[in-house]
Amino acid sequence: MMYALIMAGGRGARFWPRSRRAFPKQCVAIGGPDSLIRQTVDRLAPMISPEHILVITGPDMVDAIAAQLPDLPAENILVEPQGRNTAPCVGWGAVEVARRGGEDAVMMVLPADHVITAPEILRDSLAGAAAAAVETGALVTLGITPTHPETGYGYLELGDEAGQWAGQSLRVVSRFQEKPDATTAAQYVASGRHLWNAGMFVFTAGAVLSAFAAHLPRSAVALRRIAADPGSLAEAWGELEATSIDFGIMERVDNILTAPCDPGWSDVGSWSAAGALLPEDAGGRGETLRTLSIDAADNITYAPGKVVALIGVSGLAVVDADDALLVMDASRAQEVRDIVTMLETTGLPHLT
Repeated sequence: MMYALIMAGGRGARFWPRSRRAFPKQCVAIGGPDSLIRQTVDRLAPMISPEHILVITGPDMVDAIAAQLPDLPAENILVEPQGRNTAPCVGWGAVEVARRGGEDAVMMVLPADHVITAPEILRDSLAGAAAAAVETGALVTLGITPTHPETGYGYLELGDEAGQWAGQSLRVVSRFQEKPDATTAAQYVASGRHLWNAGMFVFTAGAVLSAFAAHLPRSAVALRRIAADPGSLAEAWGELEATSIDFGIMERVDNILTAPCDPGWSDVGSWSAAGALLPEDAGGRGETLRTLSIDAADNITYAPGKVVALIGVSGLAVVDADDALLVMDASRAQEVRDIVTMLETTGLPHLT
């Protein structure tokens, strides 16, 4: 039996002003007409029914998430009492999967806000990872074949061949590598022995709960409490260690496999990254009612339903929302989070 846990609690501050607390990045349509979370659920449809898809999110976002996914049963949207990083999300998800399908049930853990342009390749990789997880008891991560020396991602260092499952070749993960500098990233890509860590995992509910017991024992106690009494969630949640599933579990477990794949993946981590997914227009790339351009090029414009005129500018990102407008040098897209912080501390938190 297979389940999916979609992590949709991230705020997406780098996608301000379109992404807000009550309408986060995963609800924004990028790379297609549907929202990112709708795309995530739809690409699973050939494998997993809506009844077996769980979405975990925060209280500020639950209404927006539910509106994007009307076909999901209401009880499949899990609401965290508060954000405590990804390990508590996965732990609670494993408790729910075990309660519904037993500890032998397979759970696929997927972010809600990534773009996949070749979903059939992703599904094949997930199927192989699921078969390996069942047969070996390993925790499996999907590794993306790198296309360039990226410094913004973690990497997986490959070990020996592990075998084939469902037609997919899997490798042992010998080490998780943190985000490297440019020189190290180039070495990783040149070696052919490293994959991008995309934050997508497959394991049985029992296997990951056992990993919590071994490596995050305080969290394991809290998870057992939640499993025995779901009504204790609010109180027990604060006892879960606030750490990532990568650092808290995956980097500490010996039996880790990876399914290498190339499904046209992007984490769409900023407006600059989103620009590559938008259609070409008169001033570069964008989504507008129409873009008028005079001596303008290499811009990213996101203003659905509006006419945008660009004159004599290049390398800009222009993002429009009803109550806010972002204009920036596209190369400084990571600094959008600083604007969100400024809004929170200067009396305009309602805009975040």
